[in-house]
Amino acid sequence: MSLLTEMFSYSFMTRGFIVGFIISLVAALLGSPLVLKRYSMIGDGLSHVSFGAMAVATAFNWAPLGLAIPLVILASIALLNLSEKGGLRGDAFLGLISTGSMAIGVSAMSMTKGMNIDVTNYMFGSILSMTKSDVYLSLVLGTIIIIAFVFFYHEIFAVTFDESFAKVSGGPYKLYKMLLAVLTAITIVLGMRMMGAMLISSLILFPAFSAMQLFGRFSQLIIFSALQGVVSFLIGMVLSYIYGLPPGASIVLINMGFFLLSYLFGRKRGLN
Repeated sequence: MSLLTEMFSYSFMTRGFIVGFIISLVAALLGSPLVLKRYSMIGDGLSHVSFGAMAVATAFNWAPLGLAIPLVILASIALLNLSEKGGLRGDAFLGLISTGSMAIGVSAMSMTKGMNIDVTNYMFGSILSMTKSDVYLSLVLGTIIIIAFVFFYHEIFAVTFDESFAKVSGGPYKLYKMLLAVLTAITIVLGMRMMGAMLISSLILFPAFSAMQLFGRFSQLIIFSALQGVVSFLIGMVLSYIYGLPPGASIVLINMGFFLLSYLFGRKRGLN
């Protein structure tokens, strides 16, 4: 208890805990439908798009979030819609925009004569540099995503497992799909400040894959993923504070540990 009291005595630590808790929760919630739709690497690809946009914004003294959020939303919508159309496959499109965006970001960084500190934070993460604006944005995002999963659970389930059924069921299928794309994009952009472009996808992947080793029902996947996401965040933050480890890497390692345990002990029970 004294350790937690000491940690929360710092305002920057409190802000980091609030933002990190919310981002870990919502990323894990979104992870199950994304992984089941075989968009496992969407977090990695969109984080590269976001990094490129933020690097360009920094080079021209624009607002990073003002440029990154619309571009990442467009990329996310385009990616999720490719499954309905012929032509370029989703994984190919993801690879193209990922590498292209990183190239743009690196080029933009060279224009600023080195790595700007804000760009560095977006690349590698800096959870302890969260501002009050980050806290407010995360609270709004978390509220929207939780409400979406509570009130539109069946629609998300249908879009995840059977798009053909969702189309003929009479509901606004495309609206739910676009909602999933937009929420994923915003989560990636906000989460980059916490984990960095290199690690943000882990918050989406590990909880979902762990849950899939243990449970076969979609509702169970959602609940367990959310629990693992927040527990891994809390343990990772405490360990990073005690041992002086990077917070982002600590959180990923805890998530990895949960995945290994679930893989070893739950392979016969899960959704394979």
